[in-house]
Amino acid sequence: MSTPIPNNVDDDDSDVDIINPFTSLMLPPQQQQPSDKQQLLENKYYKLKSIKSNIVIRQLPSQGLSFQLWPAATTLVTLLDNHGINSPLVPLFKTQENRPLDILELGSGTGLVGIAAAALLGANVTITDLPHVLPNLHFNAEANSEVVGVNGGKVSVAALSWGDVDHMEGVGREFDLILGSDVVYHDHLYEPLIKTLRFFLLGNNTNKEVLVFVMAHLKRWKKESAFFKMARKLFDVQVMHTDSPSNGSRVGVVVYQFVGKAASNVNSVPS
Repeated sequence: MSTPIPNNVDDDDSDVDIINPFTSLMLPPQQQQPSDKQQLLENKYYKLKSIKSNIVIRQLPSQGLSFQLWPAATTLVTLLDNHGINSPLVPLFKTQENRPLDILELGSGTGLVGIAAAALLGANVTITDLPHVLPNLHFNAEANSEVVGVNGGKVSVAALSWGDVDHMEGVGREFDLILGSDVVYHDHLYEPLIKTLRFFLLGNNTNKEVLVFVMAHLKRWKKESAFFKMARKLFDVQVMHTDSPSNGSRVGVVVYQFVGKAASNVNSVPS
């Protein structure tokens, strides 16, 4: 159940640590011992109620944070699964000219959100992350290819290091929607992420519809307000949804919508 939240919630820097950033990422102690059972526990199954199917996601916790499931991803999957009911994302899911949606996911990690979007919406989804993360993304995409294909969906995997012009141009600009979950984490990546969003949201997108970035985020540190302050110089940032706090947290996952401002308003902002 969601609760109202002010649009400037991300600018509140009154707490140094809202939650322990690793609490929801660490495995219970009994799963940290290498064993056959642990391998089974690293596979997480998600029930997609609207299409009466399951997807399975392989986690590799020992390889780093990019190989684990993050809290905001579950919120975004739930909203995607409710796209035919009362999800705030519904207006964004209109097909373009009787064709499937083309969706880009940034910082895909395990690929949960992008794979779910392809399965639920019958969309063409490009899931992206750093090069060393791609083998697990390929694994998860292949493991769910049958479920994804039922509604005509398709998942592609590509390298996209934020701020890397070659990577961004290689992925292209032909998207109807961009997704991301828990991508505001390391402060040294704030500027590369802003640069990436500027490329896609303020670039020469040939699709006539306004391109939107939907970001699910769980606040952890006060320093994150710096990202939102930078973002608001270039984009209109609005809250679409917020979850109630859970797992002992003081805040819940918030889903934002980023839309590029008119070019005349951002000409003074350096690249």
